[in-house]
Order: sequence, then C-alpha cells, then structure tokens
Amino acid sequence: MLSLRVARGSAVTVLLRRLLVAAASAGTGFLLLSALGYAMGHPGHSAASATRLAWCVVPFAAAVQVSVAVSRTEPSGRLHAGLAAAGLGRTGVPVLGAATTALSCGLGSVIALLVFLRLRGGLAGLDGTASGALGQDRPLPVAGVLTLLAAVPLLATAASAASLWPRRTAPTAAASADADDPGTRSAVTAPAGLSWGAALTAIGLVIEVSTDDLRHSTAADLLPLPGGLGQVAPAVLAGWVLTAAGMVLAGPGLVHACGRLLALHRPGVLRLLAGRALQEESRRTGRPLAVLCAVASGALAAIELNGTGSRPFGPLTGFAAALIAVCTVTAAVTAVIEAGRTREHSTAALVQLGAPAGLLRAAAALRCAVVLAVAFPLAAVIAQLAASPLTA
Repeated sequence: MLSLRVARGSAVTVLLRRLLVAAASAGTGFLLLSALGYAMGHPGHSAASATRLAWCVVPFAAAVQVSVAVSRTEPSGRLHAGLAAAGLGRTGVPVLGAATTALSCGLGSVIALLVFLRLRGGLAGLDGTASGALGQDRPLPVAGVLTLLAAVPLLATAASAASLWPRRTAPTAAASADADDPGTRSAVTAPAGLSWGAALTAIGLVIEVSTDDLRHSTAADLLPLPGGLGQVAPAVLAGWVLTAAGMVLAGPGLVHACGRLLALHRPGVLRLLAGRALQEESRRTGRPLAVLCAVASGALAAIELNGTGSRPFGPLTGFAAALIAVCTVTAAVTAVIEAGRTREHSTAALVQLGAPAGLLRAAAALRCAVVLAVAFPLAAVIAQLAASPLTA
C-alpha cells in the first residue's frame, strides 16, 4: 500500500520511468512466452526452441538493468527520515524500492500475458494473428507460463533491493569524510576493474578473430543466430560474451580515465570542471554507458552481417532489438540524470561564486563529447572484429 501511495503522489517524470519499466517487463515476458509457444507448437524442434529461449537472456538482462537504474532514481531514496519515523528504519528505502519495482514489473507481466493470448487466439471470440508461430494448437503449461512471467519481476525486485541496500563502512575519519563527499573520493581514487576489463575484452577479441568457425566446424557444431544472421561456433559466442563482460567491467575506469586526461597539464576552468565531473560520475555512469557501448557494438556487427539486406530480420527479432536498445538507452540516460542530481550542491556553489551558466553548459557538452569520442570508435572497432568470423 505504501508503494501505491508513493506512486500516486509521484511526479509525471517518475511515473513515465515506471511505465518504461513496465513496458520493458511486458516486452521481455512476451518474448519468453513466444519462445514457450514455439516450443509447444514445434515439439520436434527442441534445439531451435532452446536457442530461442537462450537468446531471450539478452532482453531479460536489459529489462533488469533498466529496472535497477529507475529504482535508484526513485523519490523513495530521499525519504529516509519519513520512513524511519514510520518504523521502517534503514531497510525502508530498499523495501519500498523493491516493492515499487515488483509492482511495475508485475503490471508488465500481466500485459505480456494478455497480448500473448490475444495474438495466440487464446481469448474467446478473438482470432490469433500469430497463432502458427505461437503454437495455437497446443495447450500451454500453466506452471511454465507462470514461471516465465515471474522471472523478470522476481529478479528485478531482488536486484533493485540489492542496489538500494545501505552499505556499512568502517567508522574512521577518512570514511566519514568520504561519506560527506562521495564525489571527492571517486575523483581521487580510480574505480577498480579497468585492467581486468581490458584483459577480458582483449581475450574475447583474440578468440573471435582466431576462430574460423565456418571452415573448421560442422553444421551440427554451430549455433544459430537470431534474425537469420547465420550460424556461429560456440567459441566465437564465448568470445562475444567475454568481450561484452570486459567492456562492462572496464566502463567506470574508462570514464574516470577520460576525466583524468581532460584535467592533465595545467587545465583551464572548463577542462578542470569537465574532468573532475567525469571522475566523480565514473562509478555511477560508467557501467550503464559501457552496456550501451556493448549494445551499440552488437548492433553495428548485426548491420555488418546483414549489409546486403538478403536476410531481413523477423518481427520478433526486430522487436527484441528495439526493446534492448530502448532499455539500454533509458538506463544510461537515467544514470546520467541521477549523476547530475548528485552534483546539485556543487553546481549551486559554483553559481553562488559567480560561475556563468554558459560555462556549466560548456563543461557538460565537453564531457559528452569526450565520452562519445572514446566510446564510438571503440564500439566500431569491436563490432568489426566481432563480425569478422562470419564475414571472412
């Protein structure tokens, strides 16, 4: 009930973010149910059914990511005093955030079920427009439907609660100073993971370019790609996974390194503001931006593989691609907006000191330009190397 009351009193932008979470949950649930319907309608194609279900992991992860990103920007994160007065204590924020996420994702799962039954022809008086691909002639297992629909709400709720759970710190003077100004600590100490992320990315790229799957693998050893993009060897798929994991792991450190490069060698006011802000935001925005970069690499690789246009994407593949793109962009934009809110006190202090608004806008533009100048070429190179095993 408390999460419902908070939702009723929320601003329009907050409600829109929650509707995006519900839409992401609905889209992912529909894809999972589509894989189940295909499996029920084609019992002799167990391998293809398992492949369809396995590829749903990517939109599933994107939906969970956007749910966590939105939960971190909820107004409940700034209601510590009121929740403590209500008797919820230090666990009130994660509990309320998790309940709100569960409510949004649960609504999305219900919408996914209704749309799936409508297209499948499972509702009385309605003809399914996609009944053949969704297995209209076979009954759906109720347990399987409920399990698939509950997967996104359960995991998104757990992830949101874990991201909002308060961390205990050592009661030292240094820790107290860091708690008073977390941005200063992140600007001084670089986030861990850059070296390990770079190593994973390099290993994945080496596996990709050194595997000649089409010449040294039989058809039985290859795994089909979604959208009719061809087949790929398991080693190449493992290389793609390692590359994506390395990019996500190295994201915060890479953003921090961009900030340090901006502030090197006697920086002026503009470069100093932009560089320090990038260093402060690296822990909060680095990982969502790295996920967006990895998704962009995958999209560029898919375009490279389908450059001739002879293999058009199917409706479910196009829908899944659009869902992943919307989720990753939403998560990245949400993280950037939330990082800007954490700098409200610093921005207000600069304005009181007489800093012109044009300087602050120029610093924000410089930050975006530097991140794009590093991320886009990196994504293009990784996409070219990722598509090389299938285009050679």
